[in-house]
Amino acid sequence: MSVITEVEELALTLPASYRGKLAEKLLRSLPSPGWDDEDDAIEEALRRSREMDENPEMAISIEQLDEMIKKRFPQCVSD
Repeated sequence: MSVITEVEELALTLPASYRGKLAEKLLRSLPSPGWDDEDDAIEEALRRSREMDENPEMAISIEQLDEMIKKRFPQCVSD
């Protein structure tokens, strides 16, 4: 039996509250999706904010965003 299988079987015998705590620790140990670290995410957000300040006509309204999403994913729209 592999180590991962043993760990999984043991973890599944834990009470739900302990499994939740374990899951949280495991998730926090993973790198952020799409970013090398949190500093990169902050730097990217600041860069985008500067772009919007320098070129406000590139911004779109929330209504425009909603329309773009509806057109791109019509199967997900419920009326």
